[in-house]
Amino acid sequence: MALIMRSNQSTVSEFLLLGLPIRPEQWGIFFTLFLVMYLTTVLGNLLIILLIRLDSHLHTPMYFFLSHLAFTDISFSSVTVPKMLTKVQMQYIAITYEGCIAQTYFFIFFADLDSFLITLMAYDRYVAICHPLRYTTIMSQSLCAMLVAVSWVIASTCALLHTLLLAQLSFCADYTVPHFFCDLGALLKLSCSDTSINQLVIFTAGLAAIMLPFLCILISYGCIGFTILQVPSTKGICKALSTCSSHISVVALYYGAIIGLYFLPPSNSTNDKNIIASVLYTVITPMLNPFIYSLRNKDMKGAFRKLWSRKTGFSN
Repeated sequence: MALIMRSNQSTVSEFLLLGLPIRPEQWGIFFTLFLVMYLTTVLGNLLIILLIRLDSHLHTPMYFFLSHLAFTDISFSSVTVPKMLTKVQMQYIAITYEGCIAQTYFFIFFADLDSFLITLMAYDRYVAICHPLRYTTIMSQSLCAMLVAVSWVIASTCALLHTLLLAQLSFCADYTVPHFFCDLGALLKLSCSDTSINQLVIFTAGLAAIMLPFLCILISYGCIGFTILQVPSTKGICKALSTCSSHISVVALYYGAIIGLYFLPPSNSTNDKNIIASVLYTVITPMLNPFIYSLRNKDMKGAFRKLWSRKTGFSN
């Protein structure tokens, strides 16, 4: 391991990722499992993007946001899973200092962007159910594009702030990261510099990028629930709920993992718990999203049937 000496401190040029807490005899099974999950994530979300692009009935604000979410899920998994698959096949995996900083940046960027896009989808459902007559006026194409663009800018700014502060830290002796990717929290624990500013930014940025969007989602669904209760017919209630069920499932998966990771009381196996929760929202949630939106969404199933009929030459 090459070390660059600077005064009384040294800066590592590489980190070692310990990876998942699995036994060597289980590496082959887990490699196959995570490879299948990663390929499912990529292909499933690519299918969603393709269906939305080809079917004119899906050219609506909700599916515009969904296409961006699908792209974000592919990117989010691609930041960590390929490196994790390499680690499963090897005893350890080294990552350069620059590569570690870059991985941290893109991990934070796509995690925050996921949060913002899920919030935009909740807002879309709020307008569709609570203000149906003004839906097309409020959710204009220009507004949707602007909301997505602002989400990209804020997410990239938050990620850049974290990584710039991280790049200012010194790492003295310990260069072993007890994780399967360059997690910001794990890296801060390895630093021999003062990380109080980093911790403060994590707290404030976390409120802005995670908790504030989550609060907006709760408020949106609170308003939706109030509106649904005023619907006199059971059929109307079921129709309103059907437009939200897929999104509610995604919200539960995404924020459930984050709350389990950052807000539940620590246990004796804190590090293993963190790794398992990270696997949940970096690997499993992006993989499940295509199934949630295809199996529980009539529009997506209809678009898939039309695409299948067009490719095979059969008609319904």
